[in-house]
Amino acid sequence: MALTQPNFETNQFKVKKHFLSSIILFLCLSTAGVAQTQERLDAQYMLEDFRKLSHDAAQGRKTGTKGAEAARRFIIRQFTTMKAKSLNKGYRHPFSFVNNSNDTIQGENVVAYVRGRQQKAIVITAHYDHLGVIDDKIYNGADDNASGVAALLAMAEYFKNNKPNHTIVFAALDAEEMGLRGARAFVEDPNVPMELVVLNVNMDMISKNDKNELYVAGTHHTPRFKAILEGVKTAPLRLLFGHDTPDLGYNDWTNSSDHAAFHAKGIPFVYFGVEDHENYHKDTDTFENINQAFYLKSTEAILSCVLALDKAIN
Repeated sequence: MALTQPNFETNQFKVKKHFLSSIILFLCLSTAGVAQTQERLDAQYMLEDFRKLSHDAAQGRKTGTKGAEAARRFIIRQFTTMKAKSLNKGYRHPFSFVNNSNDTIQGENVVAYVRGRQQKAIVITAHYDHLGVIDDKIYNGADDNASGVAALLAMAEYFKNNKPNHTIVFAALDAEEMGLRGARAFVEDPNVPMELVVLNVNMDMISKNDKNELYVAGTHHTPRFKAILEGVKTAPLRLLFGHDTPDLGYNDWTNSSDHAAFHAKGIPFVYFGVEDHENYHKDTDTFENINQAFYLKSTEAILSCVLALDKAIN
């Protein structure tokens, strides 16, 4: 389809400045002994973004609620602070859909980009919505998926200061929990030049695993990616391949998250995530229950994979 191509003009960015007050003590205690694993992404700022996105104040970030709008404003503020470029005014890409109850729901993706050395683009995605409030309990969705969004923001900051080969689009997507609605809207968005997109990197649940295991799905569909990713050093974290073949039934993750919308369009994807755990889709999925040491290793490993793919693919 013929989509409008924006001018991905070069821009010099200033380093983001945050001022922490009482949270500094909290972060020093919570990251002691693990921050040394983080060489390129800012552990303290990423953990603080993570904490805020999964705070009770966001009321579970259900699509169409005030909590979701609060999360959007926070993401927009971070993109604005780092002076990332916008495809649409104010980074907002609204859409609507009709749910199973025949109600019209308003959603909104938040999209920024960093200009690379070429216009061909890699799209990094993470959904910011979750389940909201159910029976007076807040479903904070820390691992699912404040973890991915905080990592997305940290990677935007990294690539703002370290120019990539490809232009990289950072899409915080809405309404994943309602059927990948935000991702489907994104791939049909006339403001997004999908003909330039060569890869989707999706992050969904990347902060809780006690075995130091992170899965990457998608190489079954694009085998050339496996050799690239096998060459990435991620120790002590183990990067496992799989969950992407049709014989696995429910355990085939090909259509389990937002990367499915890209796959349906014939765009290659790699999906990073952990297997379901005891807090999945429960009110116990809180910031206090994630594994911070694993999260820092996980995000650094994903960045290493993105860098390898950015260098290797056309």
